[in-house]
Amino acid sequence: MGWAAGMAAGVAAPEEERRRATRDAPLLTTMRERAILVGVDWRRNGHPALPGRYWRAEASGGQARTYLATLSMEDSLAELHQLALTAGAEVAGVLTQRLDHPDPATFIGKGKVEELKALQLERGADLVIFDDELTPTQQRNLENALRVKIVDRTALILDIFAQRARTREGQLQVELAQLEYLLPRLTQLWVQFSRLGGASAGGGGRIATRGPGETQLEVDRRAIRRKIADLKEKIAGIGEHRRLYRTRRKRQAMPVVALVGYTNAGKSTLLRALTGADVLVEDKLFATLDPTTRRIELPNGQEVLLTDTVGFIQRLPTSLVAAFKATLEEIDEADVLVHVVDVTHPSCREQVLAVGETLDELQIGQKPVITALNKIDLLPPEARALPALEPYPNPVPIAAARGLGLDRLLEKVQDVLEAGDRQVALQVLIPYRQGDLVRLFHERGVVETERFVPEGTELRGTISQRFAPLFAHYALGARRRSLPSSSDS
Repeated sequence: MGWAAGMAAGVAAPEEERRRATRDAPLLTTMRERAILVGVDWRRNGHPALPGRYWRAEASGGQARTYLATLSMEDSLAELHQLALTAGAEVAGVLTQRLDHPDPATFIGKGKVEELKALQLERGADLVIFDDELTPTQQRNLENALRVKIVDRTALILDIFAQRARTREGQLQVELAQLEYLLPRLTQLWVQFSRLGGASAGGGGRIATRGPGETQLEVDRRAIRRKIADLKEKIAGIGEHRRLYRTRRKRQAMPVVALVGYTNAGKSTLLRALTGADVLVEDKLFATLDPTTRRIELPNGQEVLLTDTVGFIQRLPTSLVAAFKATLEEIDEADVLVHVVDVTHPSCREQVLAVGETLDELQIGQKPVITALNKIDLLPPEARALPALEPYPNPVPIAAARGLGLDRLLEKVQDVLEAGDRQVALQVLIPYRQGDLVRLFHERGVVETERFVPEGTELRGTISQRFAPLFAHYALGARRRSLPSSSDS
């Protein structure tokens, strides 16, 4: 039974079967499974797909998906190796293939499947991990041919996320992504039962063989769809709570700085170094999943909120991006992004491209970016010269683990915040029940005129554009009389 089958078995099973399914369902059990990794070197018009240059199409869920091939096959397989180790597997071997396009039936072609089967038997592997997303048909055909568990890149990342999620929100988001991944794969799980259907299917009308497959399939589909709807409703509720929290945070006039970057680049280490936060720091991909927010003080005494977000990765599954949208909204709300880059990684530039691609997919607007070039102390002295780092916006060399360059990083955050703190003119009428907004205008803006009228407090002045959206609802319209000038007061 594959990973998807194990999950489906628990949807509508009796309690005893549910417990058994729960025990068998995890992708990687407490016993270390031996895995064969399968990678494909894609070609375009007969030429190798160069990282960062060619767009690559693959079949995903029955549809073609196009994206930038940021990592070479070798680097991508090295990353898959790390993912497998993080999930708890032991890598027993690697198989590669050069293709122009995926085989619709088996992804790698019939001949390569036979070679994979021989390697799997030789190495005693009980798990095969593909460095791409498989369609339900490809996964079913591969499992039938190899008789071992078949896992694609998406399922592997989902399993790691399930292990790492600690907050209620993170757990709900992972479960939603898992169920959306499972739903199109349900058909393969009950095909053996559908073959036992009524007399026309060869069942001969025998008891307990009259079409249980189709019935169970529809029952599971309905159960999963109901569960997905329930999870989306719960996550939406959490999203509303987070929106209210962000609104209150804005009224406290606290700028937000979000840490973004490739997984394992050192974001959590930087957060701990700057704030002393008790967060997990581990040399594993996706070591931390749930966001952490702490206050820090800039050199000028201004307090800001520093938020550590989930690490990105090449080809982060679309379902995960959608499921974690509520969490990643913290990035969209940030005033400044600090992009943490591991400058010692051989695919450093490709990782930067992958982060940019994910931010584009999240439709994050143009924001000031500071590039924290981490682990600079591990580079040879001749490679630490700042001119070589100029391609990155606002580069600041740091070594988070040793606390080097952190003062300069905070100064850069302060400079960027001050540079973007443009003042805008406002004329507003604020109801008396919103006295906190009047106080905010006085604390963070310049009040030119103030007048009390039956409807509330009329204010005219200037304030930072960061706070202007809070007053948009109370702006005086063109049809209202203008506020008196200071000479009329």
